Amino acid sequence: MSLTLAELGWNDAFEKEFAPFYLKGWKPARLIRDNRITYGALMDGGVEVEVTLSGKVYHEAETDAEIPAVGDWVALELGGEGEDTLIQARLSRQSCFSRRAAGQTAEEQVIATNISVVVVVTDAGPDFNARRMERYFTLIDRSRAKAVVLVNKSDLYPDEQNQKAAAAIRALNPEADVHITSAVVNNGVEILKDYLKSGVTAAFIGSSGVGKSALINMLLGDDWQWTDEVNAITGKGRHTTSARELLILPRGGMLIDNPGIREVHMWTDETTLRERFADIELLAQQCKFHDCKHRSDIGCAIRAAMEKGELDSKRFNGFLKLDEEIEKLRTRRKKRQMLVDRRTKRNHKINPRNASDRLEMERNMNPRA
Repeated sequence: MSLTLAELGWNDAFEKEFAPFYLKGWKPARLIRDNRITYGALMDGGVEVEVTLSGKVYHEAETDAEIPAVGDWVALELGGEGEDTLIQARLSRQSCFSRRAAGQTAEEQVIATNISVVVVVTDAGPDFNARRMERYFTLIDRSRAKAVVLVNKSDLYPDEQNQKAAAAIRALNPEADVHITSAVVNNGVEILKDYLKSGVTAAFIGSSGVGKSALINMLLGDDWQWTDEVNAITGKGRHTTSARELLILPRGGMLIDNPGIREVHMWTDETTLRERFADIELLAQQCKFHDCKHRSDIGCAIRAAMEKGELDSKRFNGFLKLDEEIEKLRTRRKKRQMLVDRRTKRNHKINPRNASDRLEMERNMNPRA
């Protein structure tokens, strides 16, 4: 398939940033697959090449999140016969959807980059969870992408149940587009084509078993992914996407498929959280005391709103939990940075030329890096 850079998402901002790399003879490409050791990349004309990360780019990345990921635009130094094609630079990300990596860590896990739309797939049955949707919306807000939610598998549930779930999601985020769909009976799926235009990239996320793969198969027009029935007890599908991949759609547009997300760990800041829960912030400003704990304090506007039924207590408790997670994340990140700074100072004290010596060693190992 012949594709121009523009059809792959290239724009004037990327072109401007790439200008100095053209002078070095490097070529722009977009990463479409992470093979762990190598990457798959698409160049102008839709030419796919296998590429390797240069030592320079790897060692300059301060965290794993700064290492190139699926969706990133990179600068390639093409290898000659018998030589690897190297990623010599990663361009700035115009959007980035990420979460905190699983486990007790302060590391960011990048899910998709340079995307315009994040499509969250859920259903009106076992998968529906308002608190999880709030987490998704908070992360999408930070990514700067458009939020679209599909209440999928509508053929399995009464229309009233589907409509109720969709209404609850719209109440959580009026700016999100919410659609009721069914890949099995081809209901409402056509609406996705309004978002997937030429040059536009969408990331598909959701739990395992919500029909994400079946929807993607319909968009691709082929059974690209194997799908099977869902376990009646666990509600999980037997098919599980095992790796992230950027896919080119026949009618234009691109999508990044992701493995099923079991836990939505927060990776955001207090500002984004408070913007997402602006209603709670507004109520807090009306409390009698500025340091109100919103429990038994006199004149608490939040507690009064919950008693009147104007604020869902579950939503407020969800906010408190997210706020606590972000506070813990900030503490972990601070401790991690202190550890890194301490280690850097110790290495510099032991060998002031450590950085230059290491760079020279890398150059000797890989002259083109």
